[in-house]
Amino acid sequence: MQLSGGIPMKKPLRAFMVLAALVLFASACGSDGTETVEAADSTTDSSADEAAPVAPVSDTTVGMVYDIGGRGDQSFNDSAYAGLERANAEIGTSFSDAAPNDDGSNRPELLQLQAENSDIVIGVGFLFADSVKEVAANNPDTNFAVVDDAMLDFDNGAVPWGDNIAGLTFAEEQGSYLVGAAAALKTETNQIGFIGGVSGFGLIEKFEAGFNAGARAVNPDIEILPVYLTAFPDFDGFTAPDQAREVALAMYEDGIDIIYHAAGGSGGGMFEAAKQHSESSGSKVWGIGVDSDQYNTVDASVQEYVLTSMLKRVDSSVFEIIKSQDTGSFAAGNVVYDLSVDGVGYSTSGGYVDDIVDKLEDFKNQIIAGDIVVPTTP
Repeated sequence: MQLSGGIPMKKPLRAFMVLAALVLFASACGSDGTETVEAADSTTDSSADEAAPVAPVSDTTVGMVYDIGGRGDQSFNDSAYAGLERANAEIGTSFSDAAPNDDGSNRPELLQLQAENSDIVIGVGFLFADSVKEVAANNPDTNFAVVDDAMLDFDNGAVPWGDNIAGLTFAEEQGSYLVGAAAALKTETNQIGFIGGVSGFGLIEKFEAGFNAGARAVNPDIEILPVYLTAFPDFDGFTAPDQAREVALAMYEDGIDIIYHAAGGSGGGMFEAAKQHSESSGSKVWGIGVDSDQYNTVDASVQEYVLTSMLKRVDSSVFEIIKSQDTGSFAAGNVVYDLSVDGVGYSTSGGYVDDIVDKLEDFKNQIIAGDIVVPTTP
């Protein structure tokens, strides 16, 4: 434990071979491996007085490769999948998705396979950056996007890494500021904690920095304990719920009553710890979710311990980049999703922060106006 995340259609004859190969490469994606979803179809009931609404159908094909662990993490990957589903429903795009093996070593192969039968390929997570740069150069007729990396060459004036590459990034520190303020407003012990999945590469530190700043804006004297599960280049901290559970239990036992996690699939262990400690001690403690509204994704038995979640709208970014591909408006370079475009935010599910929403909205408006500049390093 460390103390201190228009393009021409491809030849359809390749489709069968690509899908078969994806099944072999993507066994890490739960029991499904690879799934191909066609554009929504519709039928008309001739006996009805009115024709049924016609579902949209688009020629745009999308390939997605998830971060390690694939769908089912109740967080980052599932949020990306929600963007795929929305595009399928609202635009009519078809898609194929896959997840890398446990060490991520087959990312380039999966990207290449998706590129051979897709108009746009999306890598979910900054770890795809180098692989996308390489594969995109070999597939100039396919567009690519990477979630959580700007995909810019900063040594040459922040120019795109390629004319067919877009970066989808977020102001995580802004959303984290709001849940930090929520934690400080709701704590009864004036001790709160932060569990990061992996330290040392800059991304998760943005979550911690915002959380700290928001909490201290409410109470400058509040005690905040940060704990990272692993350090770069060990990314197991994002898939270690048992470890997160042990860390969270120790924090709760030491008097911390609210913990915010930015640890991907490990976060489920934190919520289990909140339930266990609350039931054994008789004192209610809380967890704060990340990326998606985790009140709606965790097991029902731990819902009552989800104070709020920092919303990182990966789903919106995925939908918008697919939409740009479909409309012919795809543009290389970086797109930042911040509070001003609801790219980040906080959830109110469960009603546990309803009494402080006015204060959180005031902080939000100050950030949007530029009156509060949220730090990106702790």
